[in-house]
This record gives sequence, C-alpha cells and structure tokens, in this order.
Amino acid sequence: MADSLIQAELLAACSGLGYSDGSRYYKEADCLETIKDLIRYLKRDDDSHHIRRALGETKVLQTDLIPILKFYAEDKELFDVTLRLVVNLTNPVLLLFKEELPEEKITRQQYLQMIGHQQSFKAAFADEAVWSILVGRLGEILNKDWDEREEEERLVVERILILVRNILAVAASPDEEKRTDDDASIHDQVLWALHLARFEDLLLYISSSNNEQELCLHIIEIISKMLKEQDASQLASAGIQRSHSEKEKDEKELMEIRRREALAKQQKIKKHYSARHSRFGGTYYIMNMKSISDRDMIAHKHVTDIESLSFDQSKRTKKTPKNRMPLKDCDVTRRSTLAIRLFLQEFCIEFLNGAFNSLMYIVKDNLNRARAQEHDEIYYLWAIEFFLKFNRSHNFKIELTTEVLNIQTFHYIQTLMENYYETMTTDKKKIPLWSRRMHKGIKAYQELLMTLSFMDKSDIESVRESSRILKNKVFYVVEYRELALILLQNFDELKMTMNYLRDLVETTHVFLKLLEGICGKQRHLVVQKKKIRKTKPKKKNVNQTDSLDLPTEEELVIQWDEKSDTLLSVIKGDMGDLPTTFPFDPVSNVPEEEQKEISMKKINLLLRRGVLHEAVSLLRTSREIWPEGDIFGAQTMDPLEESLCLRSIFMANINPPEPTKHIAEEEEEMEEDSDEEEERQEVQFSEQEFNLNRFY
Repeated sequence: MADSLIQAELLAACSGLGYSDGSRYYKEADCLETIKDLIRYLKRDDDSHHIRRALGETKVLQTDLIPILKFYAEDKELFDVTLRLVVNLTNPVLLLFKEELPEEKITRQQYLQMIGHQQSFKAAFADEAVWSILVGRLGEILNKDWDEREEEERLVVERILILVRNILAVAASPDEEKRTDDDASIHDQVLWALHLARFEDLLLYISSSNNEQELCLHIIEIISKMLKEQDASQLASAGIQRSHSEKEKDEKELMEIRRREALAKQQKIKKHYSARHSRFGGTYYIMNMKSISDRDMIAHKHVTDIESLSFDQSKRTKKTPKNRMPLKDCDVTRRSTLAIRLFLQEFCIEFLNGAFNSLMYIVKDNLNRARAQEHDEIYYLWAIEFFLKFNRSHNFKIELTTEVLNIQTFHYIQTLMENYYETMTTDKKKIPLWSRRMHKGIKAYQELLMTLSFMDKSDIESVRESSRILKNKVFYVVEYRELALILLQNFDELKMTMNYLRDLVETTHVFLKLLEGICGKQRHLVVQKKKIRKTKPKKKNVNQTDSLDLPTEEELVIQWDEKSDTLLSVIKGDMGDLPTTFPFDPVSNVPEEEQKEISMKKINLLLRRGVLHEAVSLLRTSREIWPEGDIFGAQTMDPLEESLCLRSIFMANINPPEPTKHIAEEEEEMEEDSDEEEERQEVQFSEQEFNLNRFY
C-alpha cells in the first residue's frame, strides 16, 4: 500500500513539472519546488531503489528534465536544481550496488531494469542542443578567474563534468542497437553531439590550465570514457581514405560470413532430405570391444574411426559450476564511423601536444598524496597504455610522453599489480574487478616496454641513450626483472581472462627481447641480487646527545657576507673553470628522491666549508638532472638569482652535527659488551654481473 501511494505521488509530481506542445516546453508555476521534492524522494530511497526505478519508468528525464535544461537555462536556480536531479538519476548503476553484481533473481532483475533506464537516458542525450546549453554554462564559469567564482558555480562545473562522465560510462547494448563497425552507435552519437557543442575544447583547456588542477581526475576519467571503445593504433591510422589493410580485413570478414552462410544452407538442405537416420541401414559388431552387457558392442552407424567410439556419447555433459567457469573478457572494441574517428584522432593529437605531460603529472601527484578517490589509478594506467600506443602509431615523438617514461612509473605499476594480486586472494567476491585492474596494469607495463623498444630504433642519439639508461635501471632491480615470470606462474584461468594471458605473454616477449638486446650491446650488465640473511641485533645506547650545537642565524649571516663576493665571481666564471660533478648514479640502489636530497645536503656542506667551485658545479648539474619543480633553481636564472638560491641553501640547517669522538667511543664499547638477542631476517643487496643464459 505504501509503495502504491509513493508511486502515485511520484506520478503526480512528474505531471506537475510542465508540458510540451511539440516545439517548446512550458513549465508550471511550482516546477522548482516539484524538482526539489523529487530530489528529497531520491534521498529516502531504499536498497531496492524503487523510487529511482519508478522515475525511470515515467521517463521524466527525457520528457521534462532535459527540456527544462534546454528552454530555461537563463533561470539559474531552476537550472542548477534540475542539473542536480539529472546527475543523481544518471549515477552509474554498479556504484549503487556497491560495485557488486547482484546474484539474487529479484535484485538482478532490478539491476537490469535500471541498466535499461540508463541506456534510454544516454540515447536522450544524443542531442546537440542540450550539450550546447551545458557547455555554454561551463564555459561561462571557466571564463571567470578561479578566486572570483562562487561556491555554487564551482559545484555547477563539477556537476556538468560528472554528468558527462555518467552519460559516457553507460554500457552499450549491442543486441538492441544492432550496430556494426563503421556505423554510428548511440555512444558515437553522444560523442558527435559533444563535438558539435565544442566540448573537447574545454577539455583541452582544463587539462592544460594550472588554475583547474582540482578537476584533473574528472578530465582523465571523461577522456577514458570517450575513447573506451577505440583501438589506439586504429585511431592513429584513421584517414580520409581507407587503408589497404582495412580493405583486406573487410574482404576477409565478408568472405568468412559468406562461407558460414553457405555452410548453414548446406546443412539445412541435408537435414531436410535426411531428417531421420534409418536403423535398418545396417548394424555392425565391433570386435574386442564389450558393451555393458559383456557382449560385443553393436554400432548402428557406419564406423569411420574406431577411436571416436565412446560410451559417453549419449550422456548428458556435466555442467560446470558458476565458480569454476573461466572468466570472460568484457572489453568491447569497435570501429566507429570515419567522422567520429577523425574527430577523436584530432583530439588525441592536440591532447598529446598540449596537455598530456602536465595532466599526468598532476594526476600522479594527486594519487601519491591520496587526494583522489579510491581506485582512480585505473584511469592513470589506461592513459599510459592508450596514449603511448597512440604516440607510437602516429608520428612517434618521445618528448610528448616524457612524464611517464621514468623508473618511478615502472615502480608504481609493479607495486599496483602486486597489491591487486594480493587483494584478489582475499576479496574473493570482487575477483573479476581486481582481475580487470591487473589487466590494465599489464597493458600499461607492455606499452612502456614497447616505447623503450621504439626509442632504441630512433635516429637521435640522446633518445637511444635515454632508453639505455632507463633499461639499465629496470633490469638492475630484482623485482622488475622477475615481474613477468611471477605473473606467468600465478596465472589462473578462473580468475584471469585469455586476453590477459595473451597480453602477459606479449609483454614477456618484449621484455626478453629488450634484455637480449642490452646484453648483446653491453657485455657486462651489472644487476642487483637480493639475499636474505639471519642476523642477531645488538643493544644500542639510546641516551645519545649531540655535542655540537647548530650555528645561529647571525653566525650564518656573518659567514655568508665573507663568502658572497667570492661566490659571485665563481658564478660569473671569473675564478676559473668549474670541476665536473656527478650527483646522480643510475646504477645505485639508492632511490632517485634520496639521491636528490643527498645532493642538496652536499651543496650545503660544501658552501659552509668554503669549497665554492664544487658547490656551484654541483648545483648546476643537479638543476640539469632534476629540472622539475625548480628545486635547484630555474634554468634561465641570472648570476644574482643563482647567488640568492645558493644563499637559501647555505642558510638551511639540513646537515645534522656529527657526534664527538668520546661519544662515538662509548657507543663502540657498549656495542662490544652487549649481549646477542634473538635472530631476525635481514634482506641484503649485492651487485653481480648478469648471466642471460642462467636467467633463462
């Protein structure tokens, strides 16, 4: 009874929003309050989502909410409230079910019903007019300076981006759409409507703007949804005329379809003329093969292969349990119409040229600082895989993707995949979800290796040298070398798809090719070896005090005034040539961030000891190696600015004072007299020459 009353109230509320005469929509006087009532209804929705399903059945979004956005955009309050309701109605269904597919029959029917509503919502948004209104409102707010925007305007920007994400994320229904390749699906129609509204221009602006960094995760998610059905290599090779390979592929597909059709027709004719096998055509005794009655087995058909005979022919096959069935791959890749591919290709080229490096830096920073939502790193992995592949297939330019071509990216992906595999063994209800995430990591790792392979073939010496240095770092660490081997050993067809296995094998093949190549060019490849040793820790004296006090600021100012004139002459080059310094060791097992910190401390120590030539040389070399963030100063700084940079390093107390001699002697005596405690395992690293044959 209560459900029927709520249903009646919802129908009355939807009817009270307004009406359309076919060309224009007219809202009622209390339209704003009615929309607020609908939002309150959704807040009181239960786990069965009956209010959301009822609103989907009434098609209120198609008949009322979208027309209100189109015809009453100048009413800011009504527009904002309607946008809130539209975003709420288009939320991904899987998120409403906590990322778990329902297993019960009734709940699964509700889930499928809501999926159908979402697909009808997506079809309704294949309209240029509504996107022009939304993009115009978004552009109007973005034209304002960040500090001049009100809080409501910032929420509107975020809601519009979330709405775009929600609409593009709706999965297609191939059985209902019945679209083939080179045909415009509903997803393509929505993309074309966004293109006509010039939405991609705002995407590129937000991606490259320093003032819109808080929106970067929304942007990379929207881009991933835009390109989710595209193959990067096909998109990169799209042209006005079809390529020769595309023509051959289409001809092969057509011939295969004709062959299957002829075979089906032939089988149908045979079935018509021989609908029933005659048991009187002849029977045969099979010698030396007993039936269940211990007599010679009787065959009623002509026997062509004695090994094909089996007692199991008429038995019903055993059904495989649901939890033992192989995992199916859900990725859908199709070829869109030529206009869609050309527009997406142009967007990808502009994104690579102007925004990829900056956006990936911001996204990675947000992920490291835990400012992103849970599992947003999937879009980061997807962007690495897609755009590295696109760059390889379209006028390969290494400078467009330098942000992700470093050892930190390899370490990040390797850590993620280890975490995904460990979580897969504990969170068994979401095994398909974690398996898909592992597959994303494998594809990103594969594209990094493929890019290194392409860099080896470059005509530019610096590019080949960068590839060699990066490969040395990757092959040096034990975990990076053994990653592919461990993943192959842990493959489980019940938890991972065949496409995952194919990509893993291809990744292993590329990795081994790179390893063979570098071992052929470098006869001596030094790598890291890990060894676990049992040790017995000794007691240490915890009552330690520093006998040296840190210098005061006044003392440092006096010391700087004594050295500043000489230092300025060294910077200008009046005091002779600078010595050669090497602040970074690529084969060291010390992390790069720690080497950067060591370099800064060494500059501080050299300045205080008066070794000015070496301090200036070390600063300039460090600036060339680590230009990001201007930690060691800007590249274009003049001598005076460089002197101020050195002064800031000199004034910082970043080197702790050393303990005095008598304290060190007391510590040694305490360690010699201390008793040995329980054993503990300690991981030790050593270096050795790599043996490729032993690795195989």
